[in-house]
Amino acid sequence: MMRVLGRLTSINVRKVVWALEAIDQPYEQEDWGMPLRDPKVPEFLALNPNGQVPVLVDGDFALWESNAILIYLADKAGGGQILPSDPRERARALQWLGWQVSDLNPVWMYAIFALVRKLPGHDDQKQIDNSIQRWTARMQILEAELARGGPFIVGGQFSIADIALGLSCHRWFQTPFEKVKLPAVEDYCRRLKADGPGSRWMAAEYN
Repeated sequence: MMRVLGRLTSINVRKVVWALEAIDQPYEQEDWGMPLRDPKVPEFLALNPNGQVPVLVDGDFALWESNAILIYLADKAGGGQILPSDPRERARALQWLGWQVSDLNPVWMYAIFALVRKLPGHDDQKQIDNSIQRWTARMQILEAELARGGPFIVGGQFSIADIALGLSCHRWFQTPFEKVKLPAVEDYCRRLKADGPGSRWMAAEYN
């Protein structure tokens, strides 16, 4: 049985468990926190020297970085189940998967730390506003793409890109600030929540 190391409060851990459930892969999830650079946890650092979650353990194979894990699970499931087998559609899915972590995630950080995590030192209103402004611009890119077609980010097939983007959209709607209207994104979230794993991992208790 596969093991997922990391707390479910992490959006990246939820990406992995959603993918595992989408392919009906049994797994065990272990509540490791982050960052894990304390010398008291050498067993974790032996698996991921970055001290970050999640880590997937599949027998004697360990893998870190959530998007790499998603691709591994998609390839292991085979048959294009959660990643298109057509080269162009696969490339588009991977494009949006990469965009989620490289373009979308970084812009929300200050707003999340200030408005959700309420971390000390993140109370500069100008930086909060700047984070929200940049986050909104990225979400409008997603809105335009979803408005062109659907029901998923790569046409008619659900993929690992939808897992990553769905959780990001859920975070957007869960974060308390005044938002622009994004009707295509709202519809997209509703579709993903209608799915079994989606309804579980996009639940109100998670951000």
